Amino acid sequence: MELSVVMPCLNEAETVATCVRKTVGFFEKHGIDGEVVVADNGSTDGSQQLAREAGARVVPVIDKGYGNALMGGIRAARGKYVAMGDADDSYDFTTLMPFLEELRDGADLVMGNRFKGGIAPGAMPWLHRYVGNPVLSFIGRLFFRSKIGDFHCGLRAFNRESILRLGLQTGGMEFASEMVVKATLAKYDIREVPTTLSPDGRSRPPHLNTWRDGWRHLRFLLLYSPRWLFLIPGLVFMTLGLIAGIALSFGPVRVGEIAFDVDTLVGAAAAMIIGFQSVIFALLTKVYAMQEGFLPHDPRVKRVVDWLSLERGLVVGGLLALAGFAGLIASLLHWRINNFGELNPRESLRIVVPAATALMMSLQAVFAALFLSILQIRRRQHPPAVDVAEEAAGVVDAAARRVSGEGDALAADDETSADAEPAEAAATAKAGKSTKAAKSGKGGKAAESGTAKPTEFGSGNVKVVHVKPKDTDA
Repeated sequence: MELSVVMPCLNEAETVATCVRKTVGFFEKHGIDGEVVVADNGSTDGSQQLAREAGARVVPVIDKGYGNALMGGIRAARGKYVAMGDADDSYDFTTLMPFLEELRDGADLVMGNRFKGGIAPGAMPWLHRYVGNPVLSFIGRLFFRSKIGDFHCGLRAFNRESILRLGLQTGGMEFASEMVVKATLAKYDIREVPTTLSPDGRSRPPHLNTWRDGWRHLRFLLLYSPRWLFLIPGLVFMTLGLIAGIALSFGPVRVGEIAFDVDTLVGAAAAMIIGFQSVIFALLTKVYAMQEGFLPHDPRVKRVVDWLSLERGLVVGGLLALAGFAGLIASLLHWRINNFGELNPRESLRIVVPAATALMMSLQAVFAALFLSILQIRRRQHPPAVDVAEEAAGVVDAAARRVSGEGDALAADDETSADAEPAEAAATAKAGKSTKAAKSGKGGKAAESGTAKPTEFGSGNVKVVHVKPKDTDA
């Protein structure tokens, strides 16, 4: 099957049948081997039956949420390609041919763009149209260097196997952003097609919540970009704090009529500490996300991690600690010069604040090196003790020896049976003579006293009779 069209559905009785019929008509018109999959998320208005009557295959999805419903439908789809769109009749499923053509041409993901195709009056709230979607799409392009103009378009198509390889996790509306972000990070072939958005055909309010779902999109974009969440803000804080700290350590700084003094120096020290901690968080977050598969491998981060061993981290922390202790000693000497009396804060703070800052950063460096070493423990694996091919060959040889041994054992049993037949006949004859002698009175005493006890050992049909003499008194 070439194309599956997946529609998430939660109480869409007013529009789901219309969407299904349009899609089926599209298949028939263009001769496409396709299906309609309605991923029902627990409808209570009869949407399931209406979808089946219109020609869809209904797949129940227990876990609530837009993303959960779509992933349930995508996994159940049978087509090589999958197109997804809302079941509220806001998108025209008869216009899927450009999406399919791009997929046939080798694209992994084809996004619709409502801003290029047109948004009908009343189809999108003004806050979404002029603030929410443009701002979030801009952040997505900035953070992930994507060229997609409409991150949240609900009509899109993709190669099913390519999307399943991404391991999409989110269950809510942020699923739309996750697909674009992970496809971009995986360097997929992503293309855009102009799409028209029309007012939906429902009489009830939409499931989308402006502030809640907007925040979930923004949160996802931030969490999947440690560079913009931690690294860049941290570098900015560190740079401003370092420049201001160095300038104010030698005396007040005037800018026009404004004078910056030791109060600003304290603020600069705080900026240095916050920035340094933020940069450390960026590194630790990136390493963790790479190991867990949330983010792709980054060779630059690997080079930093390989260089920043535990020992080097301890050395860096130790050097910062030495600088901090040197500053504290200098402040004590300054206090001694003043006979351990009252000090001028403008002079003493210029020594104490940088020293305290260096000490705090030294501990941060040590703790970061320790934590990074803990993260690296998880990804180290020892090579197997035995070569797999050699071990497999050993198993085959052992099996062959066992089969050969069983064959030799069977041959030995046959020889034993052949040799035992004359012995059995002789033993039988001897036993007959003994019996006859016993009956005639010869040897009857021995039989009665039990001086001889016959013992039989048998294997198969062969019996070997041994006569075991009984111990007698001396």
